Amino acid sequence: MHETGRARLIDVARRAGVGKTTASDALSGTGRVSPATREAVLAAAAALGYTANTAARQLRSGSVGTIGIVLPEVVSRSSYYMAFTFGIVTHAAAHDVDVTIVSPSVSSGRSRPIRADGLVIGDPLAGDPALPALFASGIPIVTQEHLPADVEGEPVGVVWSSHESAMRRLFDEIDRTGARHPALLVAPDSSDWGRQLVAGYRRACGERGLDPVLAAVSFEAPWVEIRSRTEQLLAERPDTDVIVCGPDSSAIEVVATLERLGRTVGDDITVVSCVDHPSLPFLRPSITSIDLRPRASGVACAALLLDVLEGRSPRGTDVEFPIEVVARASTAHALAGVHT
Repeated sequence: MHETGRARLIDVARRAGVGKTTASDALSGTGRVSPATREAVLAAAAALGYTANTAARQLRSGSVGTIGIVLPEVVSRSSYYMAFTFGIVTHAAAHDVDVTIVSPSVSSGRSRPIRADGLVIGDPLAGDPALPALFASGIPIVTQEHLPADVEGEPVGVVWSSHESAMRRLFDEIDRTGARHPALLVAPDSSDWGRQLVAGYRRACGERGLDPVLAAVSFEAPWVEIRSRTEQLLAERPDTDVIVCGPDSSAIEVVATLERLGRTVGDDITVVSCVDHPSLPFLRPSITSIDLRPRASGVACAALLLDVLEGRSPRGTDVEFPIEVVARASTAHALAGVHT
Protein backbone atom coordinates (compact mmCIF):
# COMPACT_ATOMS: atom_id res chain seq x y z
CA MET A 1 0.00 0.00 0.00
CA HIS A 2 1.15 3.57 -0.70
CA GLU A 3 2.04 5.75 2.28
CA THR A 4 -1.16 7.73 1.69
CA GLY A 5 -3.12 4.57 2.47
CA ARG A 6 -4.66 4.47 -1.00
CA ALA A 7 -4.20 1.28 -3.02
CA ARG A 8 -2.30 1.66 -6.28
CA LEU A 9 -2.48 -0.37 -9.44
CA ILE A 10 0.87 -1.98 -8.58
CA ASP A 11 -0.58 -3.10 -5.24
CA VAL A 12 -3.44 -4.81 -7.02
CA ALA A 13 -1.03 -6.45 -9.48
CA ARG A 14 1.19 -7.80 -6.69
CA ARG A 15 -1.76 -9.18 -4.73
CA ALA A 16 -3.12 -10.91 -7.84
CA GLY A 17 0.33 -12.17 -8.83
CA VAL A 18 0.37 -10.52 -12.24
CA GLY A 19 2.16 -7.69 -13.96
CA LYS A 20 0.97 -4.08 -13.83
CA THR A 21 -0.07 -4.07 -17.50
CA THR A 22 -2.09 -7.25 -17.09
CA ALA A 23 -3.82 -5.80 -14.04
CA SER A 24 -4.65 -2.64 -15.97
CA ASP A 25 -6.07 -4.65 -18.90
CA ALA A 26 -8.13 -6.80 -16.56
CA LEU A 27 -9.65 -3.79 -14.79
CA SER A 28 -10.41 -1.89 -18.01
CA GLY A 29 -11.74 -4.92 -19.89
CA THR A 30 -9.17 -4.54 -22.67
CA GLY A 31 -6.32 -6.72 -23.87
CA ARG A 32 -6.06 -10.48 -23.85
CA VAL A 33 -6.68 -11.55 -20.28
CA SER A 34 -8.02 -14.97 -19.31
CA PRO A 35 -11.25 -15.11 -17.30
CA ALA A 36 -9.39 -16.61 -14.34
CA THR A 37 -6.78 -13.84 -14.33
CA ARG A 38 -9.43 -11.14 -14.70
CA GLU A 39 -11.35 -12.62 -11.76
CA ALA A 40 -8.21 -12.69 -9.63
CA VAL A 41 -7.41 -9.04 -10.42
CA LEU A 42 -10.97 -7.90 -9.72
CA ALA A 43 -10.93 -9.79 -6.41
CA ALA A 44 -7.62 -8.15 -5.47
CA ALA A 45 -8.95 -4.70 -6.36
CA ALA A 46 -12.08 -5.29 -4.27
CA ALA A 47 -10.04 -6.54 -1.30
CA LEU A 48 -7.75 -3.50 -1.38
CA GLY A 49 -10.52 -1.00 -2.07
CA TYR A 50 -8.76 0.07 -5.27
CA THR A 51 -10.39 2.70 -7.49
CA ALA A 52 -8.93 3.80 -10.81
CA ASN A 53 -7.29 7.21 -11.04
CA THR A 54 -9.57 8.59 -13.72
CA ALA A 55 -7.64 11.81 -14.21
CA ALA A 56 -4.35 9.98 -14.75
CA ARG A 57 -5.98 7.51 -17.12
CA GLN A 58 -7.42 10.34 -19.20
CA LEU A 59 -4.08 12.14 -19.35
CA ARG A 60 -2.37 9.00 -20.63
CA SER A 61 -5.02 8.18 -23.22
CA GLY A 62 -5.74 11.72 -24.36
CA SER A 63 -9.45 11.27 -23.61
CA VAL A 64 -11.61 13.71 -21.68
CA GLY A 65 -13.84 11.09 -20.05
CA THR A 66 -17.01 12.55 -21.59
CA ILE A 67 -19.43 11.53 -24.33
CA GLY A 68 -21.93 13.88 -25.95
CA ILE A 69 -25.57 13.51 -26.96
CA VAL A 70 -27.05 15.30 -29.98
CA LEU A 71 -30.84 15.29 -29.98
CA PRO A 72 -33.65 16.95 -31.96
CA GLU A 73 -35.04 20.18 -30.50
CA VAL A 74 -38.24 18.31 -29.57
CA VAL A 75 -36.40 16.69 -26.63
CA SER A 76 -37.70 19.31 -24.18
CA ARG A 77 -41.29 18.08 -24.66
CA SER A 78 -40.70 14.45 -25.51
CA SER A 79 -41.01 11.67 -22.97
CA TYR A 80 -39.24 9.39 -25.45
CA TYR A 81 -36.07 11.48 -25.69
CA MET A 82 -36.04 12.16 -21.96
CA ALA A 83 -36.01 8.41 -21.27
CA PHE A 84 -33.48 7.84 -24.07
CA THR A 85 -31.15 10.45 -22.57
CA PHE A 86 -31.54 8.98 -19.08
CA GLY A 87 -30.50 5.57 -20.45
CA ILE A 88 -27.31 7.06 -21.90
CA VAL A 89 -26.52 8.96 -18.70
CA THR A 90 -27.04 6.01 -16.36
CA HIS A 91 -24.90 3.66 -18.49
CA ALA A 92 -22.13 6.24 -18.85
CA ALA A 93 -22.14 6.99 -15.11
CA ALA A 94 -21.81 3.29 -14.34
CA HIS A 95 -18.62 3.31 -16.43
CA ASP A 96 -17.16 6.49 -14.88
CA VAL A 97 -17.94 8.61 -17.95
CA ASP A 98 -19.63 12.02 -17.97
CA VAL A 99 -22.27 13.11 -20.46
CA THR A 100 -22.77 16.48 -22.12
CA ILE A 101 -25.64 17.70 -24.29
CA VAL A 102 -24.57 19.15 -27.64
CA SER A 103 -27.17 21.55 -29.01
CA PRO A 104 -27.86 20.77 -32.68
CA SER A 105 -28.79 24.40 -33.33
CA VAL A 106 -25.27 25.65 -32.62
CA SER A 107 -23.04 22.65 -33.26
CA SER A 108 -22.55 23.48 -36.95
CA GLY A 109 -21.26 27.00 -36.28
CA ARG A 110 -19.36 26.63 -33.01
CA SER A 111 -15.96 28.29 -32.80
CA ARG A 112 -14.31 25.71 -30.55
CA PRO A 113 -14.08 21.92 -30.76
CA ILE A 114 -16.54 19.70 -28.94
CA ARG A 115 -14.99 18.39 -25.72
CA ALA A 116 -16.12 14.79 -25.96
CA ASP A 117 -14.53 11.45 -26.79
CA GLY A 118 -17.53 10.42 -28.86
CA LEU A 119 -21.12 11.36 -29.69
CA VAL A 120 -24.50 9.67 -29.78
CA ILE A 121 -26.87 11.22 -32.32
CA GLY A 122 -30.51 10.35 -31.73
CA ASP A 123 -32.64 10.14 -34.90
CA PRO A 124 -30.38 12.03 -37.35
CA LEU A 125 -32.64 14.22 -39.46
CA ALA A 126 -32.50 14.91 -43.18
CA GLY A 127 -31.35 18.44 -43.94
CA ASP A 128 -29.90 19.02 -40.47
CA PRO A 129 -27.11 21.60 -41.06
CA ALA A 130 -25.25 20.40 -37.96
CA LEU A 131 -24.60 16.87 -39.20
CA PRO A 132 -21.91 17.60 -41.84
CA ALA A 133 -19.83 19.54 -39.31
CA LEU A 134 -20.22 16.85 -36.68
CA PHE A 135 -19.04 14.09 -39.00
CA ALA A 136 -16.24 16.30 -40.36
CA SER A 137 -14.96 16.85 -36.82
CA GLY A 138 -13.53 13.34 -36.70
CA ILE A 139 -15.25 12.56 -33.40
CA PRO A 140 -16.45 8.93 -33.26
CA ILE A 141 -20.23 8.93 -33.66
CA VAL A 142 -22.86 6.30 -32.92
CA THR A 143 -26.27 7.00 -34.42
CA GLN A 144 -29.61 5.78 -33.22
CA GLU A 145 -31.14 4.67 -36.55
CA HIS A 146 -29.35 4.87 -39.88
CA LEU A 147 -28.48 8.15 -41.55
CA PRO A 148 -30.99 9.65 -44.01
CA ALA A 149 -29.98 9.36 -47.66
CA ASP A 150 -28.94 13.02 -47.95
CA VAL A 151 -26.50 12.88 -45.03
CA GLU A 152 -22.89 11.96 -45.75
CA GLY A 153 -21.00 10.44 -42.86
CA GLU A 154 -19.51 7.28 -41.44
CA PRO A 155 -20.77 6.42 -37.96
CA VAL A 156 -18.54 4.12 -35.95
CA GLY A 157 -21.69 2.26 -34.97
CA VAL A 158 -25.45 2.20 -35.47
CA VAL A 159 -28.21 1.03 -33.13
CA TRP A 160 -31.34 0.58 -35.19
CA SER A 161 -34.79 -0.98 -34.98
CA SER A 162 -37.05 -2.49 -37.61
CA HIS A 163 -39.90 0.03 -37.51
CA GLU A 164 -41.19 -1.30 -40.81
CA SER A 165 -41.76 -4.73 -39.25
CA ALA A 166 -43.28 -3.15 -36.14
CA MET A 167 -45.76 -1.22 -38.28
CA ARG A 168 -46.83 -4.43 -39.97
CA ARG A 169 -47.32 -6.07 -36.55
CA LEU A 170 -49.34 -3.04 -35.50
CA PHE A 171 -51.70 -3.73 -38.39
CA ASP A 172 -52.24 -7.24 -37.05
CA GLU A 173 -53.84 -5.56 -34.04
CA ILE A 174 -55.76 -3.06 -36.19
CA ASP A 175 -57.27 -6.03 -38.05
CA ARG A 176 -59.21 -6.90 -34.90
CA THR A 177 -61.21 -3.68 -35.27
CA GLY A 178 -62.23 -4.34 -38.88
CA ALA A 179 -61.05 -0.84 -39.84
CA ARG A 180 -60.73 -0.36 -43.61
CA HIS A 181 -59.83 3.32 -43.95
CA PRO A 182 -56.51 3.99 -42.19
CA ALA A 183 -54.54 7.23 -42.15
CA LEU A 184 -50.96 7.74 -40.98
CA LEU A 185 -49.80 10.96 -39.29
CA VAL A 186 -46.07 11.07 -39.97
CA ALA A 187 -43.04 13.12 -41.02
CA PRO A 188 -42.39 10.88 -44.05
CA ASP A 189 -38.88 11.77 -45.19
CA SER A 190 -37.23 13.42 -42.19
CA SER A 191 -35.54 10.37 -40.69
CA ASP A 192 -34.91 6.67 -41.16
CA TRP A 193 -37.63 6.10 -38.54
CA GLY A 194 -40.20 7.98 -40.62
CA ARG A 195 -39.09 6.33 -43.85
CA GLN A 196 -39.49 2.89 -42.32
CA LEU A 197 -42.91 3.70 -40.90
CA VAL A 198 -44.17 4.81 -44.30
CA ALA A 199 -42.72 1.71 -45.99
CA GLY A 200 -44.32 -0.60 -43.42
CA TYR A 201 -47.64 1.27 -43.63
CA ARG A 202 -47.79 1.08 -47.42
CA ARG A 203 -46.89 -2.59 -47.38
CA ALA A 204 -49.47 -3.43 -44.71
CA CYS A 205 -52.16 -1.54 -46.63
CA GLY A 206 -51.18 -3.26 -49.87
CA GLU A 207 -51.41 -6.69 -48.25
CA ARG A 208 -54.97 -5.86 -47.15
CA GLY A 209 -56.16 -4.05 -50.27
CA LEU A 210 -56.48 -0.75 -48.38
CA ASP A 211 -55.93 2.77 -49.68
CA PRO A 212 -52.94 4.27 -47.83
CA VAL A 213 -53.54 7.86 -46.72
CA LEU A 214 -50.54 9.88 -45.50
CA ALA A 215 -51.21 12.99 -43.42
CA ALA A 216 -47.82 14.71 -43.33
CA VAL A 217 -46.70 16.54 -40.20
CA SER A 218 -43.30 17.83 -39.13
CA PHE A 219 -40.93 15.62 -37.14
CA GLU A 220 -41.09 18.01 -34.18
CA ALA A 221 -44.83 18.72 -34.60
CA PRO A 222 -46.32 20.62 -31.64
CA TRP A 223 -49.80 19.73 -30.46
CA VAL A 224 -51.42 22.63 -32.32
CA GLU A 225 -50.09 21.19 -35.60
CA ILE A 226 -51.33 17.70 -34.69
CA ARG A 227 -54.76 19.14 -33.87
CA SER A 228 -55.12 21.11 -37.11
CA ARG A 229 -53.81 18.24 -39.25
CA THR A 230 -56.29 15.81 -37.63
CA GLU A 231 -59.16 18.21 -38.24
CA GLN A 232 -58.07 18.66 -41.87
CA LEU A 233 -57.73 14.90 -42.35
CA LEU A 234 -61.24 14.18 -41.11
CA ALA A 235 -62.70 17.03 -43.16
CA GLU A 236 -61.10 15.60 -46.29
CA ARG A 237 -61.53 11.92 -45.37
CA PRO A 238 -64.59 11.61 -43.12
CA ASP A 239 -64.62 7.83 -43.58
CA THR A 240 -61.28 7.48 -41.76
CA ASP A 241 -61.74 4.78 -39.13
CA VAL A 242 -58.22 4.41 -37.71
CA ILE A 243 -55.52 7.03 -37.23
CA VAL A 244 -51.98 5.73 -36.88
CA CYS A 245 -50.08 8.39 -34.91
CA GLY A 246 -46.38 8.82 -35.66
CA PRO A 247 -44.91 11.63 -33.50
CA ASP A 248 -44.32 11.06 -29.81
CA SER A 249 -47.42 11.95 -27.70
CA SER A 250 -49.44 12.89 -30.81
CA ALA A 251 -52.01 10.20 -29.97
CA ILE A 252 -53.00 12.20 -26.88
CA GLU A 253 -53.96 15.25 -28.95
CA VAL A 254 -55.58 13.13 -31.66
CA VAL A 255 -57.86 11.48 -29.08
CA ALA A 256 -58.78 14.89 -27.63
CA THR A 257 -59.47 16.28 -31.10
CA LEU A 258 -61.69 13.33 -32.00
CA GLU A 259 -63.72 13.85 -28.85
CA ARG A 260 -64.21 17.53 -29.67
CA LEU A 261 -65.40 16.53 -33.14
CA GLY A 262 -67.93 14.10 -31.71
CA ARG A 263 -66.10 10.95 -32.77
CA THR A 264 -65.94 8.06 -30.28
CA VAL A 265 -62.60 6.26 -30.06
CA GLY A 266 -63.22 2.53 -29.99
CA ASP A 267 -66.70 2.90 -31.49
CA ASP A 268 -66.71 4.58 -34.94
CA ILE A 269 -62.95 5.26 -35.10
CA THR A 270 -59.85 4.10 -33.32
CA VAL A 271 -56.31 5.29 -32.63
CA VAL A 272 -52.94 3.54 -32.42
CA SER A 273 -49.49 5.00 -31.81
CA CYS A 274 -46.03 4.37 -33.28
CA VAL A 275 -44.41 5.60 -30.06
CA ASP A 276 -45.61 4.48 -26.65
CA HIS A 277 -46.13 7.16 -24.00
CA PRO A 278 -46.63 6.87 -20.23
CA SER A 279 -50.16 8.25 -20.47
CA LEU A 280 -51.46 5.96 -23.24
CA PRO A 281 -52.33 3.01 -20.95
CA PHE A 282 -54.56 5.37 -18.94
CA LEU A 283 -56.62 6.87 -21.76
CA ARG A 284 -60.12 5.47 -22.32
CA PRO A 285 -59.77 3.33 -24.26
CA SER A 286 -56.10 2.64 -23.68
CA ILE A 287 -54.06 2.99 -26.88
CA THR A 288 -52.29 0.17 -28.67
CA SER A 289 -48.70 1.27 -29.34
CA ILE A 290 -45.22 0.35 -30.46
CA ASP A 291 -42.96 0.29 -27.42
CA LEU A 292 -39.60 1.64 -28.60
CA ARG A 293 -38.05 0.98 -25.15
CA PRO A 294 -36.28 4.36 -25.13
CA ARG A 295 -34.28 3.98 -21.92
CA ALA A 296 -32.91 0.59 -22.99
CA SER A 297 -32.18 2.05 -26.43
CA GLY A 298 -30.14 4.82 -24.80
CA VAL A 299 -28.21 2.21 -22.84
CA ALA A 300 -27.53 0.28 -26.06
CA CYS A 301 -26.22 3.41 -27.83
CA ALA A 302 -23.96 4.39 -24.94
CA ALA A 303 -22.68 0.82 -24.58
CA LEU A 304 -21.83 0.57 -28.28
CA LEU A 305 -20.03 3.92 -28.28
CA LEU A 306 -17.93 2.99 -25.22
CA ASP A 307 -17.22 -0.46 -26.66
CA VAL A 308 -15.90 1.09 -29.88
CA LEU A 309 -13.89 3.75 -28.02
CA GLU A 310 -12.29 1.12 -25.78
CA GLY A 311 -11.62 -1.39 -28.55
CA ARG A 312 -14.16 -4.05 -27.58
CA SER A 313 -16.19 -3.59 -30.77
CA PRO A 314 -14.90 -2.75 -34.26
CA ARG A 315 -15.82 0.45 -36.05
CA GLY A 316 -18.84 -0.04 -38.28
CA THR A 317 -20.69 -2.26 -35.81
CA ASP A 318 -24.40 -2.45 -36.62
CA VAL A 319 -26.75 -3.50 -33.80
CA GLU A 320 -30.45 -4.27 -34.19
CA PHE A 321 -32.41 -3.19 -31.12
CA PRO A 322 -35.68 -5.08 -30.50
CA ILE A 323 -38.97 -3.22 -30.17
CA GLU A 324 -42.47 -4.58 -29.63
CA VAL A 325 -46.16 -3.88 -30.11
CA VAL A 326 -48.23 -3.48 -26.95
CA ALA A 327 -51.87 -4.40 -27.61
CA ARG A 328 -54.43 -2.42 -25.60
CA ALA A 329 -58.15 -1.70 -25.61
CA SER A 330 -58.21 0.58 -28.67
CA THR A 331 -57.77 -2.48 -30.92
CA ALA A 332 -59.42 -5.12 -28.73
CA HIS A 333 -62.87 -5.07 -30.36
CA ALA A 334 -64.53 -4.51 -33.73
CA LEU A 335 -65.76 -1.00 -34.44
CA ALA A 336 -69.51 -0.44 -34.43
CA GLY A 337 -71.16 -1.78 -37.57
CA VAL A 338 -68.09 -3.81 -38.54
CA HIS A 339 -68.12 -7.58 -38.59
CA THR A 340 -64.71 -9.29 -38.52
